[in-house]
Amino acid sequence: MASVEMGSVLLRLREGDHVGVLKRTLKGGTELVHGSESITTAATIPAGHKIALKPVANGEPVRKYGQIIGFAEGNITAGEHVHSHNLVCRDYEREHRFCADYQPTEFYPESERRTFQGYSRPGGRAGTRNYVAVISNVNCSNSVSRYVAERFSGEAFQQQYPGVDGVIALKTQGGCGVEPGGPMQIIRRTLGNMARHPNIAGYVMIGLGCEDNQIAGIREDYKLDNLQEGEIAPEFMTIQGTGGSLKTIEAAVKAVEQILPNVASAQRTEQPLAKLLLAENCGGSDGNSGCTANPALGVASDELVRHGGTSVLAETSEIYGAEHLLTNRAVTPAVAEKLMNQIRWWEDYARRHDSTIDNNPSVGNKEGGLTTIYEKSLGALAKGGQSALMAVYDYAERIDTPGFGFMDTPGYDPISMTGLVSGGCNVGVFTTGRGSVYGCKPAPCIKVATNTALYNWMEEDMDLNAGTIMDGTETIQEVGVRLFEKIISVANGEKTKSELNGIGDEEFQPWFPGPQY
Repeated sequence: MASVEMGSVLLRLREGDHVGVLKRTLKGGTELVHGSESITTAATIPAGHKIALKPVANGEPVRKYGQIIGFAEGNITAGEHVHSHNLVCRDYEREHRFCADYQPTEFYPESERRTFQGYSRPGGRAGTRNYVAVISNVNCSNSVSRYVAERFSGEAFQQQYPGVDGVIALKTQGGCGVEPGGPMQIIRRTLGNMARHPNIAGYVMIGLGCEDNQIAGIREDYKLDNLQEGEIAPEFMTIQGTGGSLKTIEAAVKAVEQILPNVASAQRTEQPLAKLLLAENCGGSDGNSGCTANPALGVASDELVRHGGTSVLAETSEIYGAEHLLTNRAVTPAVAEKLMNQIRWWEDYARRHDSTIDNNPSVGNKEGGLTTIYEKSLGALAKGGQSALMAVYDYAERIDTPGFGFMDTPGYDPISMTGLVSGGCNVGVFTTGRGSVYGCKPAPCIKVATNTALYNWMEEDMDLNAGTIMDGTETIQEVGVRLFEKIISVANGEKTKSELNGIGDEEFQPWFPGPQY
């Protein structure tokens, strides 16, 4: 029987946990030894998956991260593979102690706070990129917007406007047949706030003309005609009002040509990190995510907050079962209660659709070692670090409170990131264990691999390897600091892998939570 040192092949995240996470695949019959402690694998267990460190009786809770991740389905013995066959999700009461764990942030002195090279924007904000956007308010104008953006591409355009990151088409899948209440307000909020995103220096908005989501409504609700000092005047047009698709393309091309010289004149200048808004997301997660990339991002998030910046976590359905850890560190009961109202909405949403939030772990998540939504949520929550929860936002709501915040979004990556970016996030970090290639124009998106094998296999898509934590060559703190420096470098203008690969034009996807008619 093979025998190995326990610490070399598995990670125990908290003292008292029932399970550990394997650093590499182990064959059945492998003895794991640590001092006088010894367990033997009952069968082959893949890397990133859980092994039982102690017996758990049928129906008893199973703990990882020091928290409940599910309940034993049958008796579990030490050395067993703990996964979907013997771990299930059941309702249980979480201990909510609003604000009990709140600790005010210890900010760095002003003289020690970091800066970045960004674009000064109206209203005191700063951009990390310098784009022109062609925005569709309805799917009927998407093709026109795309054809307009395509006119401004290639080497000739880059040589003429080297200071412009590009002309992008933000295409909306929907915008008509939408309930006039909440769903309509969400799409208008998404488009209205995106139009004034600090990475978008100028824009043209194109509609069809007869859609429910009228451009006039967006202009009125978000005061798009009330220009701030230094803001470039936008152009609004409809296909029906302009005389058809081809005429609209030509009119929009002329509008972009008029906007471009002003956009190109913008220069990067020194900006405080207080103007950096970080979007935090994960996709294609695996059993390593909550052990490596996510807690490392938490370190970077806390560091940004101490410099006066803002980081925002999202994906409400992927903090479910761990939300008490956020409400307990909320700055006020009102902030905690807003988060709980969002949780209750998702519980009701799942019931109305005869579903369960535990359906969330995807096929890829489970292949990578994640089992229940509780386990996935606890790992995902690590991205938020330890800072106090200062604000909770509705989907695509303007982010206006410095520090760590949370935004209500689905767990579906394109919709979630669209909400965060529309809220004002000017840089993003996206952790992945299975290999997401997500890009997110107009905000640069840094992708962090949770394991070294993935980083080596998909190095052309991964910006940073957090697998060194599991390898034992770096600590969570060291990778977190390295990621923090990467965030500043990308904010300064360094291209991410997705930007170098030209990925990010198709990911804009506003949320439509209501019925469509």
